[in-house]
Amino acid sequence: MQFDYEWFKKKIWEYIGINLSYYKEKQMKRRIESLMKKNGFATFADYYTALTKDQKLFNEFINYLTINVSEFYRNPQQWEILEKEIMPYILKRTKRPRIWSAACSTGEEPYSIVMLLTKFFPLSEIKILATDIDDDAIRKAKEGVYMKKSLEGLPQEFVRRFFKENGELYYISDEIKRCVEFRHHDLLKDQYPKDMDLIVCRNVLIYFTEEAKDMVYKNFNKSLVMNGILFVGSTEQIIMPQKYGLKPIKTFFYEKVMNI
Repeated sequence: MQFDYEWFKKKIWEYIGINLSYYKEKQMKRRIESLMKKNGFATFADYYTALTKDQKLFNEFINYLTINVSEFYRNPQQWEILEKEIMPYILKRTKRPRIWSAACSTGEEPYSIVMLLTKFFPLSEIKILATDIDDDAIRKAKEGVYMKKSLEGLPQEFVRRFFKENGELYYISDEIKRCVEFRHHDLLKDQYPKDMDLIVCRNVLIYFTEEAKDMVYKNFNKSLVMNGILFVGSTEQIIMPQKYGLKPIKTFFYEKVMNI
């Protein structure tokens, strides 16, 4: 079975350019085997063949692979630090911050950033970049329709101002959607955007190997301007951030202090 999985990783790399070796093997293999079992496949070979022929099965695989679990204002206390301390710090240096929500999933994170930015700018002046490897997640993000549960951590002022409620569904306003540019991007192989003042990448790297994390953190350094800020997830504190030209300024917030 192990040989079978090695073959599967190689075929997925050849077929769609996603390198499964960069993901923690035990977790990823278990996730894929669970998906195979759910769909009635006994071997990786049979499952791979089906993925290349069935678009619905393929979309399910990509969505499962990229672990699209998200919510607005996840860990609200960290968003409060972003609003009260980090953004004012950034705005001392630039009045037009360039912001990137990396691995943005179905849009909750970049839309949260836009709503937070309305405390500093009129909506007409807000534009941020949001990227993800999963095109289906990006499509859902552009639609901007969410379940009530995903808004539980969001300040009520934002819910009232920027959403229309229809039963259990909440529709985000077009004025918020217009502030986000969504793009396809693979953190493990694509070129990173430059001159970012703030990069928000949360609850994604926990699934990567140490080798993959090392590569991503180095690329984040190159993507940030000097004194730019990286905001990571609550399980992703960086060990030896100085190795990546970063220093912690608040828990889960790192400032670029040197080029590497």
